[in-house]
Amino acid sequence: MASNVTYVYIKQNPDIMEYIKRADKALEALGYTEHSFAHVERVAHTSAMILEGLGYDERTVELAKIAAIMHDIGNVINRVDHAQSGAVMAFRLLDNLSMPATEICSIISAIGNHDEGTGQPLDPISAALIIGDKTDVRRSRVRNHDLLTFDIHDRVNYAVEYSKVLFNEDKSSIILELQIDTEISSVMEYFEIFMNRMLLCRRASQFLGVQFEMIVNGSKIL
Repeated sequence: MASNVTYVYIKQNPDIMEYIKRADKALEALGYTEHSFAHVERVAHTSAMILEGLGYDERTVELAKIAAIMHDIGNVINRVDHAQSGAVMAFRLLDNLSMPATEICSIISAIGNHDEGTGQPLDPISAALIIGDKTDVRRSRVRNHDLLTFDIHDRVNYAVEYSKVLFNEDKSSIILELQIDTEISSVMEYFEIFMNRMLLCRRASQFLGVQFEMIVNGSKIL
């Protein structure tokens, strides 16, 4: 059974957009970096790029984009276990839109497994979502504009002057390419908070049959 629920339709759904906005507001109150529309749309773009590059069908790509734009709504409940609560919320929202169970299963499985504390790649959609989410590191995610009060997450994200996810020439590797201002944050500090995320990206890439590489300031790190 096919579904008419699309990424564009989800983006035009006022209720889902409100959950995304309020989830980000909750994280802002807790001092977290930006998790609003810029983040989820970038995750959707990266997830789609990965699956399209590997030859997955159009609907699989569409479901990955839907999972991506909804993946952080659980933060409106609590940051703790937000992946699982977000998956339950997504189930109810998508079920009410009459999306078939087979598609809902793919989306909520991806949402429920995107967090590095508990998540694992279970299928192509969840693997692409993991990579899309965990590679979104950039200066514009930092809300705090006072460098003197930066915590390590602010410092590391603010230090990233350039960030791009791409395939190598023969599509045997997914590459996260970063340019980091080491006067703001060291590469070691990046790995201090992102190591588990990068390891999860590597597992997700391997699930998709490719390698995961990192290039920082022109040097291959992973």
